[in-house]
Amino acid sequence: MKKLMAANWKMYKLKEEAKDTAQLLAQALTGALAADREVLVIPPFTALRAVRKAIEKAPGFSLGGQNFYPAAQGAYTGEIAPDMLLDAGCSYALAGHSERRHILGESDEFVGQKVSFGLSSGLAMILCVGETLDERQAGRLDEVVRRQMAAGLAGVADDVAPECLVIAYEPVWAIGTGLTAGPKEICGAHALVRAILTEKFGDKARRMRIQYGGSVKPENASEIMALDNVDGVLVGGASLSAESFSKIVTA
Repeated sequence: MKKLMAANWKMYKLKEEAKDTAQLLAQALTGALAADREVLVIPPFTALRAVRKAIEKAPGFSLGGQNFYPAAQGAYTGEIAPDMLLDAGCSYALAGHSERRHILGESDEFVGQKVSFGLSSGLAMILCVGETLDERQAGRLDEVVRRQMAAGLAGVADDVAPECLVIAYEPVWAIGTGLTAGPKEICGAHALVRAILTEKFGDKARRMRIQYGGSVKPENASEIMALDNVDGVLVGGASLSAESFSKIVTA
Protein backbone atom coordinates (compact mmCIF):
# COMPACT_ATOMS: atom_id res chain seq x y z
CA MET A 1 0.00 0.00 0.00
CA LYS A 2 1.60 3.24 -1.16
CA LYS A 3 1.48 6.28 1.08
CA LEU A 4 -0.44 9.07 -0.66
CA MET A 5 1.33 12.43 -0.54
CA ALA A 6 -1.18 14.98 -1.86
CA ALA A 7 -0.66 18.63 -2.74
CA ASN A 8 -3.90 20.64 -2.65
CA TRP A 9 -3.18 23.97 -4.32
CA LYS A 10 -6.67 25.35 -3.62
CA MET A 11 -7.33 28.69 -5.37
CA TYR A 12 -3.70 29.47 -6.13
CA LYS A 13 -1.50 29.53 -9.25
CA LEU A 14 -2.22 30.63 -12.80
CA LYS A 15 -1.48 28.14 -15.56
CA GLU A 16 2.19 28.98 -16.15
CA GLU A 17 3.07 29.08 -12.45
CA ALA A 18 1.28 25.78 -11.91
CA LYS A 19 3.18 24.20 -14.80
CA ASP A 20 6.51 25.50 -13.51
CA THR A 21 5.84 24.27 -9.97
CA ALA A 22 4.79 20.84 -11.19
CA GLN A 23 7.89 20.56 -13.39
CA LEU A 24 10.17 21.57 -10.52
CA LEU A 25 8.46 19.05 -8.26
CA ALA A 26 8.87 16.26 -10.79
CA GLN A 27 12.52 17.14 -11.26
CA ALA A 28 13.18 17.30 -7.52
CA LEU A 29 11.69 13.84 -6.98
CA THR A 30 13.27 12.12 -9.97
CA GLY A 31 15.27 9.27 -8.49
CA ALA A 32 14.29 10.36 -4.96
CA LEU A 33 10.73 9.07 -4.73
CA ALA A 34 10.48 5.95 -2.59
CA ALA A 35 8.70 2.97 -4.14
CA ASP A 36 6.07 3.07 -1.40
CA ARG A 37 5.00 6.67 -2.06
CA GLU A 38 2.59 8.21 -4.55
CA VAL A 39 2.50 11.93 -5.30
CA LEU A 40 -0.88 13.49 -6.04
CA VAL A 41 -1.11 17.04 -7.38
CA ILE A 42 -4.51 18.74 -7.08
CA PRO A 43 -4.36 22.10 -8.90
CA PRO A 44 -7.22 24.50 -9.72
CA PHE A 45 -9.32 23.44 -12.71
CA THR A 46 -7.76 26.02 -15.05
CA ALA A 47 -4.32 24.45 -14.55
CA LEU A 48 -5.24 20.78 -14.86
CA ARG A 49 -4.09 20.43 -18.45
CA ALA A 50 -0.79 22.22 -17.87
CA VAL A 51 0.00 20.19 -14.76
CA ARG A 52 -0.97 16.97 -16.50
CA LYS A 53 1.61 17.63 -19.21
CA ALA A 54 4.23 18.55 -16.61
CA ILE A 55 3.89 15.32 -14.62
CA GLU A 56 2.73 12.75 -17.18
CA LYS A 57 6.22 11.24 -17.55
CA ALA A 58 7.06 11.41 -13.84
CA PRO A 59 6.85 7.96 -12.22
CA GLY A 60 4.61 7.78 -9.17
CA PHE A 61 2.65 10.97 -9.92
CA SER A 62 -1.13 11.34 -10.21
CA LEU A 63 -3.49 14.23 -10.93
CA GLY A 64 -6.60 15.12 -8.94
CA GLY A 65 -9.58 17.48 -8.99
CA GLN A 66 -10.59 19.67 -6.07
CA ASN A 67 -14.32 19.33 -6.60
CA PHE A 68 -17.17 18.25 -8.91
CA TYR A 69 -20.96 18.11 -8.99
CA PRO A 70 -22.51 14.63 -8.53
CA ALA A 71 -24.16 14.38 -11.92
CA ALA A 72 -23.02 13.19 -15.34
CA GLN A 73 -24.13 16.40 -17.03
CA GLY A 74 -26.85 19.01 -16.80
CA ALA A 75 -27.81 22.61 -16.19
CA TYR A 76 -25.43 23.23 -13.30
CA THR A 77 -23.80 26.54 -14.11
CA GLY A 78 -20.29 26.85 -12.75
CA GLU A 79 -19.90 23.13 -11.99
CA ILE A 80 -18.02 20.30 -13.67
CA ALA A 81 -18.73 16.57 -13.83
CA PRO A 82 -16.53 13.61 -12.86
CA ASP A 83 -16.15 12.65 -16.53
CA MET A 84 -14.70 16.11 -17.18
CA LEU A 85 -12.05 15.49 -14.52
CA LEU A 86 -11.28 12.08 -15.99
CA ASP A 87 -11.07 13.65 -19.44
CA ALA A 88 -8.56 16.16 -18.05
CA GLY A 89 -6.37 13.31 -16.79
CA CYS A 90 -7.50 13.13 -13.16
CA SER A 91 -7.64 9.86 -11.29
CA TYR A 92 -8.57 11.31 -7.87
CA ALA A 93 -10.97 13.90 -6.49
CA LEU A 94 -11.63 15.50 -3.11
CA ALA A 95 -14.96 15.59 -1.29
CA GLY A 96 -15.84 17.15 2.04
CA HIS A 97 -12.85 19.45 2.45
CA SER A 98 -13.49 21.66 5.45
CA GLU A 99 -13.44 24.80 3.33
CA ARG A 100 -16.29 23.46 1.22
CA ARG A 101 -18.19 22.36 4.31
CA HIS A 102 -17.71 25.51 6.37
CA ILE A 103 -17.34 28.27 3.77
CA LEU A 104 -19.53 26.95 0.96
CA GLY A 105 -22.08 25.21 3.17
CA GLU A 106 -21.90 21.67 1.79
CA SER A 107 -23.83 19.22 3.96
CA ASP A 108 -22.66 15.80 5.08
CA GLU A 109 -25.28 14.25 2.81
CA PHE A 110 -24.17 16.21 -0.27
CA VAL A 111 -20.58 15.21 0.41
CA GLY A 112 -21.73 11.59 0.52
CA GLN A 113 -23.42 11.98 -2.85
CA LYS A 114 -20.12 13.18 -4.28
CA VAL A 115 -18.18 10.26 -2.83
CA SER A 116 -20.50 7.58 -4.18
CA PHE A 117 -21.01 9.25 -7.57
CA GLY A 118 -17.30 9.90 -8.00
CA LEU A 119 -16.47 6.28 -7.26
CA SER A 120 -19.15 5.00 -9.63
CA SER A 121 -17.77 7.32 -12.31
CA GLY A 122 -14.27 5.87 -12.04
CA LEU A 123 -12.50 8.36 -9.77
CA ALA A 124 -10.65 7.40 -6.61
CA MET A 125 -12.16 9.52 -3.84
CA ILE A 126 -10.61 11.29 -0.87
CA LEU A 127 -13.23 11.95 1.81
CA CYS A 128 -12.16 14.69 4.20
CA VAL A 129 -13.43 14.64 7.79
CA GLY A 130 -12.52 16.58 10.91
CA GLU A 131 -13.71 18.67 13.82
CA THR A 132 -13.63 22.39 14.58
CA LEU A 133 -11.83 23.78 17.62
CA ASP A 134 -15.11 24.21 19.50
CA GLU A 135 -16.07 20.61 18.75
CA ARG A 136 -12.65 19.35 19.86
CA GLN A 137 -12.81 21.31 23.12
CA ALA A 138 -16.33 20.01 23.75
CA GLY A 139 -15.11 16.43 23.42
CA ARG A 140 -17.14 15.80 20.27
CA LEU A 141 -14.42 14.32 18.03
CA ASP A 142 -16.00 10.85 17.99
CA GLU A 143 -19.47 12.22 17.31
CA VAL A 144 -18.39 14.53 14.50
CA VAL A 145 -16.15 12.07 12.67
CA ARG A 146 -18.70 9.26 12.95
CA ARG A 147 -21.45 11.53 11.60
CA GLN A 148 -19.33 12.76 8.69
CA MET A 149 -18.15 9.27 7.77
CA ALA A 150 -21.62 7.71 8.09
CA ALA A 151 -23.04 10.21 5.61
CA GLY A 152 -19.91 10.33 3.47
CA LEU A 153 -19.80 6.56 3.00
CA ALA A 154 -23.54 5.89 2.97
CA GLY A 155 -23.68 5.18 -0.76
CA VAL A 156 -20.34 3.39 -1.06
CA ALA A 157 -20.65 -0.26 -2.05
CA ASP A 158 -19.16 -2.92 0.20
CA ASP A 159 -17.08 -4.23 -2.69
CA VAL A 160 -15.30 -0.91 -3.32
CA ALA A 161 -11.63 -1.39 -4.20
CA PRO A 162 -9.66 -0.35 -1.08
CA GLU A 163 -7.14 1.66 -3.10
CA CYS A 164 -9.98 3.81 -4.48
CA LEU A 165 -11.21 5.14 -1.13
CA VAL A 166 -9.06 7.41 1.05
CA ILE A 167 -10.06 9.19 4.25
CA ALA A 168 -8.28 12.43 5.06
CA TYR A 169 -8.51 13.44 8.71
CA GLU A 170 -8.05 17.19 8.90
CA PRO A 171 -8.78 18.94 12.18
CA VAL A 172 -10.36 22.19 11.01
CA TRP A 173 -8.57 24.16 13.71
CA ALA A 174 -5.18 23.12 12.27
CA ILE A 175 -5.75 24.05 8.63
CA GLY A 176 -3.79 27.09 7.55
CA THR A 177 -3.36 28.22 11.16
CA GLY A 178 0.15 26.97 11.82
CA LEU A 179 -1.29 24.77 14.56
CA THR A 180 -0.75 21.04 14.22
CA ALA A 181 -2.42 18.23 16.09
CA GLY A 182 0.06 16.45 18.34
CA PRO A 183 1.04 12.81 17.90
CA LYS A 184 -1.45 11.66 20.54
CA GLU A 185 -4.29 13.61 18.89
CA ILE A 186 -3.44 12.34 15.41
CA CYS A 187 -3.10 8.72 16.53
CA GLY A 188 -6.39 8.87 18.41
CA ALA A 189 -8.30 10.35 15.48
CA HIS A 190 -6.77 7.99 12.93
CA ALA A 191 -7.49 4.97 15.14
CA LEU A 192 -11.11 6.14 15.27
CA VAL A 193 -11.25 6.46 11.47
CA ARG A 194 -9.74 2.98 11.06
CA ALA A 195 -12.30 1.54 13.49
CA ILE A 196 -15.19 3.12 11.58
CA LEU A 197 -13.83 1.81 8.28
CA THR A 198 -13.49 -1.66 9.80
CA GLU A 199 -17.08 -1.56 11.06
CA LYS A 200 -18.28 -0.90 7.50
CA PHE A 201 -15.80 -2.77 5.33
CA GLY A 202 -14.29 -5.46 7.57
CA ASP A 203 -10.73 -6.65 6.96
CA LYS A 204 -10.57 -4.64 3.73
CA ALA A 205 -10.31 -1.50 5.87
CA ARG A 206 -6.69 -2.34 6.67
CA ARG A 207 -5.84 -1.61 3.02
CA MET A 208 -7.64 1.74 2.93
CA ARG A 209 -5.42 4.76 3.35
CA ILE A 210 -5.88 7.44 6.00
CA GLN A 211 -4.19 10.77 5.41
CA TYR A 212 -3.48 13.55 7.89
CA GLY A 213 -4.05 17.17 6.85
CA GLY A 214 -3.49 20.27 8.91
CA SER A 215 -0.43 22.56 8.73
CA VAL A 216 1.86 19.77 7.52
CA LYS A 217 5.31 21.16 6.70
CA PRO A 218 8.85 19.85 6.14
CA GLU A 219 9.69 20.32 9.81
CA ASN A 220 6.95 18.00 11.11
CA ALA A 221 6.29 15.68 8.16
CA SER A 222 8.68 12.94 9.25
CA GLU A 223 7.18 12.71 12.74
CA ILE A 224 3.63 12.63 11.35
CA MET A 225 4.42 9.99 8.73
CA ALA A 226 5.91 7.70 11.38
CA LEU A 227 2.67 7.53 13.37
CA ASP A 228 0.34 4.52 13.38
CA ASN A 229 -2.46 4.61 10.79
CA VAL A 230 -0.94 7.55 8.90
CA ASP A 231 -0.84 6.48 5.25
CA GLY A 232 -0.04 9.86 3.73
CA VAL A 233 -0.70 13.57 4.06
CA LEU A 234 -2.97 16.16 2.45
CA VAL A 235 -0.94 19.36 2.26
CA GLY A 236 -2.16 22.89 1.52
CA GLY A 237 0.11 25.89 1.94
CA ALA A 238 3.38 23.98 2.19
CA SER A 239 2.66 22.26 -1.13
CA LEU A 240 2.70 25.52 -3.12
CA SER A 241 6.49 25.41 -3.22
CA ALA A 242 8.11 22.51 -5.07
CA GLU A 243 11.09 22.65 -2.73
CA SER A 244 8.92 22.53 0.37
CA PHE A 245 6.59 19.79 -0.84
CA SER A 246 9.40 17.59 -2.17
CA LYS A 247 10.91 17.62 1.33
CA ILE A 248 7.56 16.53 2.76
CA VAL A 249 7.23 13.74 0.20
CA THR A 250 10.67 12.36 1.04
CA ALA A 251 10.39 12.81 4.81
